[in-house]
Amino acid sequence: MRFLPVFLDLQAGPILLIGAGELVRAKLRLLLAANARIRWYAIDGDRDLAGLDAAAVDAIEFAEGNPLAADLHGVIAVMCAGAGDLGPMIALRAKAVGLPVNVMDDLANSTFIFPAIVDRGDVVVAVGTGGTSPVVARRVREMIESVLPARIGDLASFIGRWRKSINDRISEAPLRRRFWERVVDGDIGAKVLAGRGGDAEQVLGAIDDLSAFAGASQDGAARGHVTLVGAGPGDPDLLTIKALRALQDADVVFYDELVSPEILDRIRRDASRVPVGRRIGKPGIGQDATNELLVEAARAGQRAVRLKGGDPFIFGRGGEEIEVLRRAGVPYSIIPGITAGLGAAAMFETPLTYRGEALRITFLTAHKEKDAGAVDWSVLTDAKMTIVVYMGMTAAPAIREGLIAAGRLPQTPVGVFARVTRPDAQAAVGTLENLPALVEQIDGGPAILIIGDVVAHSAPWRAANINTFVSDILVAAE
Repeated sequence: MRFLPVFLDLQAGPILLIGAGELVRAKLRLLLAANARIRWYAIDGDRDLAGLDAAAVDAIEFAEGNPLAADLHGVIAVMCAGAGDLGPMIALRAKAVGLPVNVMDDLANSTFIFPAIVDRGDVVVAVGTGGTSPVVARRVREMIESVLPARIGDLASFIGRWRKSINDRISEAPLRRRFWERVVDGDIGAKVLAGRGGDAEQVLGAIDDLSAFAGASQDGAARGHVTLVGAGPGDPDLLTIKALRALQDADVVFYDELVSPEILDRIRRDASRVPVGRRIGKPGIGQDATNELLVEAARAGQRAVRLKGGDPFIFGRGGEEIEVLRRAGVPYSIIPGITAGLGAAAMFETPLTYRGEALRITFLTAHKEKDAGAVDWSVLTDAKMTIVVYMGMTAAPAIREGLIAAGRLPQTPVGVFARVTRPDAQAAVGTLENLPALVEQIDGGPAILIIGDVVAHSAPWRAANINTFVSDILVAAE
């Protein structure tokens, strides 16, 4: 991120606007819509407002003389649009005195840029692309326009009117935040968005116990809660809407090492982030310590999220954690995630079931060779069973030996799918007898092993067969 979005107080002083033609008039319209005070140097001498409301003239000071000698005292920002060669020279002067300056379509001489704007009164959404693609910014703005309620600005104004009086009656900041979240997400907010602001005022004014409305315990303190959230296999777009809301509402997030940085970016900015996971060969704090942290956070009145790669209940030890929370009397909830096996299946077009070929699926974990040695491979020999192995890279030789010794054919198709759904995802396909060699082709995990005839339907398998077919043709042609 090169440009940090900020919002200027346009009542703090005038904007110095320099330029001519339709370009400068477009900026005039934007600034006037924001109730800015404008000092305009029309460098071509044309002060035609091009259909702007005559009342807008009161907000415009028509400046005379050389803009390079303009008085910058009290000016809060400088803008050039259609200013030609004057733009870079004016930018130099503005930078010399520390004023923000924008020269239209000239990043090198600008210290701020204009975003695409969604205007809903007190709610303003700014979309920027670092000045690289205004068209992309406009398209994103259009998407936001299509989903943002028309009266969301009214809701912000409504809360603004009540905020001080309510906050004065609720001393704890976490409880205040929960109060307003319930207002926004509940019936009161719905009434405002539906244009029934008067009804919303009555309902809010009738609340006697504000702390109880916010979900406080009997002693008035914020009530803690733990949410187990499945983060999915890595792609942040695979987070559920419910998971995203939990991350935005959390006071503290305890996360695994497998959770991608892009997903961590979805956490509320002022929430605490605590890493509690571990990777192979690296120490971690341990499950018991993690359990204690969850209980302590809830008892302190915090909304804690236990964020896990994949799904909490598929080799995520979620069952152990809720047992601890139940014994401690801590309220909890569970939000499922897309498990890595399903992510691999979707990304690499590997159907885990297939009519007439694969009728059953078994999920198992083989973190180490000794884990593989504890598996009863004899129950996994059915050719119509797909086996999905988590954390199986290290134990690949033992997995191969166990399955083949139990009767699974050495020619059974297998796939090693690493870092699924992420940009650096990787796949290696072949047969069971070559499984350890396939693992060697992968540049690190985490990885899923899929074993069964379904792998022959995968995109990597098809690509490998096409490459082999082309090679055979070239050899035959020599």
